[in-house]
Amino acid sequence: MNRPDPARRVIVIGAGPAGLMAAEAAAQSGAAVAVLDHMPSIARKLLIAGRGGLNLTHSEPLETFLDRYGPAREALERFIRAFPPEALVAWCDALGQPTFIGSSGRVFPRAMKASPLLRAWLARLASLGVAIRPRHRWTGFAQDGALRFATPDGERLERPDATVLALGGASWPRLGSDGAWTALLPDVAIAPLRASNMGFAVSWSDHLRTRFAGTPLKRIALSFGGATTRGEAMITAQGIEGGAVYALSAALRDTIAAQGCATLYIDMRPDIDRDALAQRINARPGAVTLSNHLRRAAGLAPVAIALVQEALHHGAPRNDLAALVKALPVTLAAPFPIARAISSAGGIAWSELDGGLMLRRHPGIFACGEMLDWEAPTGGYLLQACFATGRAAGLTAARPPPDRP
Repeated sequence: MNRPDPARRVIVIGAGPAGLMAAEAAAQSGAAVAVLDHMPSIARKLLIAGRGGLNLTHSEPLETFLDRYGPAREALERFIRAFPPEALVAWCDALGQPTFIGSSGRVFPRAMKASPLLRAWLARLASLGVAIRPRHRWTGFAQDGALRFATPDGERLERPDATVLALGGASWPRLGSDGAWTALLPDVAIAPLRASNMGFAVSWSDHLRTRFAGTPLKRIALSFGGATTRGEAMITAQGIEGGAVYALSAALRDTIAAQGCATLYIDMRPDIDRDALAQRINARPGAVTLSNHLRRAAGLAPVAIALVQEALHHGAPRNDLAALVKALPVTLAAPFPIARAISSAGGIAWSELDGGLMLRRHPGIFACGEMLDWEAPTGGYLLQACFATGRAAGLTAARPPPDRP
């Protein structure tokens, strides 16, 4: 096996988690690495994610973890097994950023934000000789195959030995991942980029919208298509969003695309079974208003009571309040736009990539992270796959062609 060529030049396009991990892996393999990004500062999406504690990965058993990737498990498995959650935790420790496991099994840095980790990471990259060049937007290929970049000083051409594309998906475009790269690879099969881990539009009544927009639904369970998840959600003026919604969002999105709408069911009291709840609330004293009855007998919050009343107004049966509280239907009209989604689905088809994440139609060019056709729920799965595929792409890009998978 040939040793990495210390003169080998690798350019990484995109300075998010996948791109920076690719740069680190390539530099540690002996390559001379530069990271180019069109934004004026790097890793903006990572820093924003850090405001919520920066959920890096999850501590559940690996087989269960891998199942979270659904249809993409087979494609992602080899990369995540090569850099599993425990390796990511060790990587954080080596940067001086120890982690902890939360009550849900999610893994966070103890600092509960991204900025200390990013500073330590950039210091490591600098020690490896990695150059970072902001305000460099990739605009495609020159006739001779050179990479074209728009920079503040005009067009710049680069002819590296290998290139890693880490341009992200299309969620949160104001932070850098705008999906514009899809037009630069016209000969590559790309699954359409779609919103993932997003909320949904609901036609609330004016009363519910004006009074309860911004109100959380706590300690609920949501069900759709045979799947149930516990957690919280948020009523918004446009609809509903939140962690429990995101967990079911892929199936909801696909059903809306096929059928025009989807019905989500909310269990307002998942801690009590239907029969026990029926004994409490199905016989309402005539002198007690519905709102007071649901508050006293069922322990419902005002927003939950408003949802029950809204369902009744739209024709839900009145003779079994317990059934309604345990499975309140909410019709979802459309996913929220991809620009406000946490992540995106779709991307470069796996058939376009070889075992080392190189584009078959573009030898020497690799892709990783959210550019690839996969999606996952929140819970650490998004960052884990970005880190793992970025590392794999960087390692392979640093090797001479005979050494590649």
